[in-house]
Amino acid sequence: MKPMRLARAILPRRVLDAYRRLRQRPTVGEVDFGDLRRLRPIDSAWGWGRGLPVDRHYIEVFLGDHAADVRGRVLEVGDTTYTRQFGGDGVDEAEVLHAPPGTPAATYVDDLASGEQLPSDAFDCFICTQTIHLIPDAGAAVRTIHRILRPGGVLLMTGPTVSRIATTEQKVWGDYWRFTADGARRLLEGAFPPSEIDVSAYGNLITCIAFLHGIAREELSEEELRHGDPDFPMLVAVRARKPER
Repeated sequence: MKPMRLARAILPRRVLDAYRRLRQRPTVGEVDFGDLRRLRPIDSAWGWGRGLPVDRHYIEVFLGDHAADVRGRVLEVGDTTYTRQFGGDGVDEAEVLHAPPGTPAATYVDDLASGEQLPSDAFDCFICTQTIHLIPDAGAAVRTIHRILRPGGVLLMTGPTVSRIATTEQKVWGDYWRFTADGARRLLEGAFPPSEIDVSAYGNLITCIAFLHGIAREELSEEELRHGDPDFPMLVAVRARKPER
């Protein structure tokens, strides 16, 4: 007889229940979903209604680790929030790329995949957070990024591994991709030398669940946020450098 089957046969039920609780593995039918047993998320706005969304927490951790790269002439997608937050006095010019026309803050209104309006060899740093998955031809976008960076310039890019659909963006231009660390590296190798690419993954099972439900960073412990589980990444981040000539 197998050990667990033998234990069930001879041990009192209360002892078996205590053992299961210690292992934190409830039996089938005993899982208590609590507030998570619902068909719609707790916060449908990514967690902004409760605090800082979990993906933004990891983005800030990544950019903080590479703040020294945010210098000189910097281009950022959407606005200059992260350029100002992490670049500070090291930034000489803060510029903005936005796809939809009619955006007053945009220095360039362009599709990153074509990049027709973007100058070559122009930027010391390009900050591209949570954007690459919205571009149907992600490979073309990466080639554009390589072209517009100056020699020695750095791309700081993030993309989702686990995420709800970006409904608003999907209606405008689509939501196409989710990236593993291997997938992100393979994508960047279409333009950057492998030796100049550094890929990191962030998150774990509980942060994935929290992000899908719109549970904010402030509702998780530091230990839960710091833990990285390669089986359950939530977000990937890439630092890629264009070689000096």
